[in-house]
Amino acid sequence: MYAKIESERLLYIRLNQTKLRSEQYIHLRDAVINDGNTTNVGRLTILPSSYAGSPRHMHEYAQDAIAYVRLYGRPDLFITFTCNQSWDEILQLLLQGQSAVHRHDITARVFRQKLKSLINYIVKLEVFGSVRCWMYSVEWQKRGLPHAHKLIWLHKKITSNEIDDVISTEIPDKNVDKGLHDIIVKNMIHGPCGALNENSPCMAKGRCTKQYSRLIVSNTITGNDGYPQYRRRSTEDGGKTAIIKKRNGTTIEVDNQWVVPYSPLLSKTFNAHINVEYCNSVKAIKYICKYVNKGSDMAVFRLQPEIKDFDEIVQYQAGRYISTNEAVWQILSFPIHERSPAVVHLAVHLQNGQRVYFTETNVQQRVLNPLDTTLTAFFSLCKNDSFAKKTAVY
Repeated sequence: MYAKIESERLLYIRLNQTKLRSEQYIHLRDAVINDGNTTNVGRLTILPSSYAGSPRHMHEYAQDAIAYVRLYGRPDLFITFTCNQSWDEILQLLLQGQSAVHRHDITARVFRQKLKSLINYIVKLEVFGSVRCWMYSVEWQKRGLPHAHKLIWLHKKITSNEIDDVISTEIPDKNVDKGLHDIIVKNMIHGPCGALNENSPCMAKGRCTKQYSRLIVSNTITGNDGYPQYRRRSTEDGGKTAIIKKRNGTTIEVDNQWVVPYSPLLSKTFNAHINVEYCNSVKAIKYICKYVNKGSDMAVFRLQPEIKDFDEIVQYQAGRYISTNEAVWQILSFPIHERSPAVVHLAVHLQNGQRVYFTETNVQQRVLNPLDTTLTAFFSLCKNDSFAKKTAVY
């Protein structure tokens, strides 16, 4: 049903292309002056950025994240929050004989409430300190479970000697906190893979794509280009081990090499897989901002003659994968992206390089008198307003 809904929305956009037709002003002006033919000017089939999930939309959100970085510096925390289908709120609503995979409407609603609680927990309760700004995007795994990638900027930056107070990569002591121990062993142990399980989904060409198992280090080390090397103590240095059950029913003993970085506070509060990473270097900022807003995975190719009119709607639909949970999420109109504070887009372009929207009836008028953008309007204001001119100098 949601595939039908999305198809209808895309069909409306396709049938209203004259309202969306666009081209850079300099190209439009040259086309009209040279041959006077405006029939084939512009992208005849475009998918606007107002359509959530489109490439233009995701590109704008990635640029918004970069705008946060430009103003506030690197983010402090990169959090991945994954739905737990064993939450009591989900199990209590299932009918007899049902499991979570049968009721994606329940998992979508519960995860939405949990995600809102996580945001309030971090932003309003300030468990990590006062929050300057934040943003997140919701994605879906192939099996249907939703997860959210979240970036947090704090007023007071987390220093290198405070990382161990926020993030842990060690198995908790069962005798000290059995509840946290059980949550971490169930949700935050990677694999195991490699020699322990060569058929693990994370394996590619005989190696783990997630780079596990990790090195044992007695103290957290920062300074590299990505995430820091978190403290993972060996059993001889006081580190703990845990017994986990593999899918084939056998058991295996794992140590701190297999623990995914987590926040003890968040894990115990929400009882889910919550990967918390410390953004250590500015060199990884662009990757993180694009990763949070990367959109769905796809790989499509075809052989055809070169065409001038690129159909963005066909390109978007090619390889489009809609899971059941995403369909429910979209039908219920839950947001896929949220951020605070809002980012206002300003047009920055070269002279006559602004984007112009036109139809066949008003193309001549657009060539003679293009509409002002925020940038050209600001320049015009500076010519006539002394206060604006003085402000522009600063």
